[in-house]
Amino acid sequence: MSNKPGESEVSTLSAQEAAREGGKFLLVHPRNEESYWQPQPANGYASVHVAPHLVPMDRQFSTGTQTVPPGGRVRLHSHTDNEEVLHFIAGRGKAILDGVEYRLEPGMTLFLGKLCTHTFINDGEVDLHWAWFFLPSGLETFFREIGRQRTPGEDAPEPFARPENVAEIEARTVFTIAPGRVD
Repeated sequence: MSNKPGESEVSTLSAQEAAREGGKFLLVHPRNEESYWQPQPANGYASVHVAPHLVPMDRQFSTGTQTVPPGGRVRLHSHTDNEEVLHFIAGRGKAILDGVEYRLEPGMTLFLGKLCTHTFINDGEVDLHWAWFFLPSGLETFFREIGRQRTPGEDAPEPFARPENVAEIEARTVFTIAPGRVD
């Protein structure tokens, strides 16, 4: 692959086109990723890099990244039918897993089995950023349905509320509401 200006974009688009036509790979550049601003209390954004609607696959999974700004949090929840792997890339914060608190820092990897309750809180001073892998897929649908389309590089919007039907979206996608969750 060439590093000449403009050629990497052509190569990325060709990879996406090949994937849609049954190709064997998908190459996603950050400027071309599918991305959604997330509502309160998480704020920040989630990006989808690989998912069944982007590339043909035998085993339906999805992967991407999520960024939560200082003071943001992912609400307490679990997944009935899904397993999840998170790899923390930047920032510091905490995870509460089945009621026990753990500190998060770059380089840590976390496996979440079915029905493990979890929440992530950015109590640090910079963005908490991680890569996620979700099997079977479905998390990407949730991000799309509760979020707002994001163009990589644009300024963050003012914090916005979750959709009024967020409970219905959670139930229809991949979430189990954890007992004791405080919204």
